[in-house]
Amino acid sequence: MVIRNLMLTGFVLGLIFPGLTLLLFNVLYKNVLLLNKPAIPYLVALGLNLFIIRICYKKGADQTGRGVMLATFIAMLIMFFLFKIRLS
Repeated sequence: MVIRNLMLTGFVLGLIFPGLTLLLFNVLYKNVLLLNKPAIPYLVALGLNLFIIRICYKKGADQTGRGVMLATFIAMLIMFFLFKIRLS
């Protein structure tokens, strides 16, 4: 599998897990709390993206890793504000 070392590739790759988490827990599992901690799925998505960043930097794809990091940061800010709006 050849992944080009582009920031755009990393950005798209970094949106996969947060996007799936947002889709799953806002559409399919609406109002379901995991262990009374509604932020757990988003933290799992963050952890998976950090794992992808580590792999990218190990393989020398630093631009892809930066794209994943940027997507993770933006996705977590959006999820944080959505989470705050939903709880208030």
